[in-house]
Amino acid sequence: MTENFSYLVKEIDLQVHQAQRTPNKRNPKRTTPRHIIIKMPRAKDKERILKAATERNSVTYKGVPIGLSADFSTETLQARREWQEIFKVMNTKNLQPRLLYPAKLSFRIEGQIKSFTEKKKLKEFIITKPVL
Repeated sequence: MTENFSYLVKEIDLQVHQAQRTPNKRNPKRTTPRHIIIKMPRAKDKERILKAATERNSVTYKGVPIGLSADFSTETLQARREWQEIFKVMNTKNLQPRLLYPAKLSFRIEGQIKSFTEKKKLKEFIITKPVL
């Protein structure tokens, strides 16, 4: 982290949770690059690091290029998928929707930002607003 994001390391307290090698699917005798799972106290820290990584375009570990990706649990991924259809409709209506961590839909309407974690509450809100 200090090699790539020295300015962020000073601000964020990183804790390495687990590091392990996984076998290659095509050739099990050949090892693949190490998958390193980093546990962070706050989700915002993870978002900041991933954002900085995409802006930088190349992240290295000991001089070798590596890739970073967000890792969500299967429950979180499923909950985020459930919002996708609603997200697309709101995007076409220019409501500036956002999927917040872990699975919360947020959008701007009449100058205010509204957030919902459940579809049921969103449906109740839509009934009161003819614009939607």
